[in-house]
Amino acid sequence: MRSIVYSRSGTSSVLSLGERDPAQPGPGEVRVKVVVSGVNPTDWKARAGSGARLAFDEIVPNQDGAGVVDAVGDGVTDLAVGDRVWLYLAQHQRPTGTAQEYTVVPAARAVKLPDGIGFDVAASLGVPAMTAHRALTVHEFGPTRLSPGALEGRVVLVAGGAGAVGHAAIQLAVWAGATVIATISSDEKAALALAAGAHHVVNYRHGDAAQQIGALAPQGVDHIVEVSIAQNAGLDGQIVANHGSIAYYADNGGDEATLPVRPTFAKNVRIQGLLLYTVGETALTAAAADITAALRDGALPVGEDSGLPLTWFPLEETAAAHDAVEQGAVGKVLIDVTGDNH
Repeated sequence: MRSIVYSRSGTSSVLSLGERDPAQPGPGEVRVKVVVSGVNPTDWKARAGSGARLAFDEIVPNQDGAGVVDAVGDGVTDLAVGDRVWLYLAQHQRPTGTAQEYTVVPAARAVKLPDGIGFDVAASLGVPAMTAHRALTVHEFGPTRLSPGALEGRVVLVAGGAGAVGHAAIQLAVWAGATVIATISSDEKAALALAAGAHHVVNYRHGDAAQQIGALAPQGVDHIVEVSIAQNAGLDGQIVANHGSIAYYADNGGDEATLPVRPTFAKNVRIQGLLLYTVGETALTAAAADITAALRDGALPVGEDSGLPLTWFPLEETAAAHDAVEQGAVGKVLIDVTGDNH
């Protein structure tokens, strides 16, 4: 099978296309014929490394993807050969991700796709959608799970509403009944956030963002899904509601944040960091189930008309796909592993 591999950290030039034998699934594992691989910032950052020795002699990148179960290991009862699945954290603590024709993953990391859901949608889930789910479920008064009506009466602010996590957060929050405000930096990104379902957009480069958000949410914002706590902590402290939550999942804009102390303690604010790799199985399992329910309801479409433009690369151009994500490509970057998807 064709696999993209690297054996040292560095720029995308360390990635190469090679031929490898498909692995056999062990107990509790499944092998998936990968149709589409999704690329996230975490994928190029892991490949770029920090100078430390790689955890494995050779690594196949990419955490997310979608495909068809090809073989099952002993003890697997929830999946069968032929099942269409979406994959998440495929390469977490493992040497092989989804940038190859077949990948072996723990059965829990392969989630059965509802009928009618395309592999482009499926490969766009994973890290972004599960991060968004977690960010929307860490409020002091819940909910811990998402479903239609679960966020009824709540106001959600999505910082960076045109990004992959922002897009998923908008869609999941709208599906759960929230009123959604997205902050964006351009008319183009405003159009994408609105296409995703946001009820309001605020361009933080034009005028006073706190004033604009305050006019839309006079009682404050209940849930903030934050991509840049370093830049936005002051704004968030102003606009968050009493007992609101600020959930941050990235270090965009800097690795230190200055917290406005009085506004946040006076309003009993919960400030929650989150990272999927350390969040634990309970949160991951809940996210996978709720995201699949949202898929059944048709709540998570992709493509420019749905607010998430797709940029495609063939498997042999995985390095270019990584570069596109690193350079800030708007929307979602996908790898067409089989060559049949666009």
